[in-house]
Amino acid sequence: MKRLLTLTALIGLGLMVQPASANTITYDFTGVPGFTGGLPVSASATFTTLANEVQLSLTNNQANPTSVIQNLSDVVFHLSTGQNSGSILSSSGTERTVNSNGTFAAGPTVSTGWALSTNGTGLQLNVLGTAIGPAHTVIGPPGAGNLYSNANGSIANGPGPHNPFLFGPIVFDLSVPGVTTGSTVSSVDFSFGTTEGNDVSGTPSPVPEPTTLLLLGSTMAGLGALARSRRREPTRPS
Repeated sequence: MKRLLTLTALIGLGLMVQPASANTITYDFTGVPGFTGGLPVSASATFTTLANEVQLSLTNNQANPTSVIQNLSDVVFHLSTGQNSGSILSSSGTERTVNSNGTFAAGPTVSTGWALSTNGTGLQLNVLGTAIGPAHTVIGPPGAGNLYSNANGSIANGPGPHNPFLFGPIVFDLSVPGVTTGSTVSSVDFSFGTTEGNDVSGTPSPVPEPTTLLLLGSTMAGLGALARSRRREPTRPS
């Protein structure tokens, strides 16, 4: 009985040990080939909600892109508690310039130059229409040999209009009055390319955070240990 009570307490503690000061969720999206200009896209976004604050990390996961239409340029998200206005406290990303031969030069870590605005009942982060756009879209990693060997002239244009890109993750710290640690992000839409409104079709599904999976795994392991222990206990005479 003592073992059972101890394990029950540990399971309960495991289920409750969530960060009291933050709520984190990740959304991943991988578009089927043909989504935009016949080319695939892939991106992820991790959101953390705090008191009156949303932190966001964006990554373009599409390796060795062919065209700038595969670059991430916009994200729209909705909060479970309904906030749709705020401001950018800070943002940063590392610049990357792709040369005509597919090599690239890493630049400094700079402010993204993206803007935050209201989008219906949600919030939108966007680089198009800003002073820095159409540069500072988010590019994915290179391919074999550390080269952007697939890149056409819209990417591999050196100091052209789309360079420099940002290489993720790019991070934002947003002031969103009314957000609490109980708030979460209920839906996300990504946009790609340098034409506004080129959204993905459908909303990506959230991915469990590693801490959640770890707690679940620990709980299941504990239950397994209890079952094995009970099988090994000798039967006491009555």
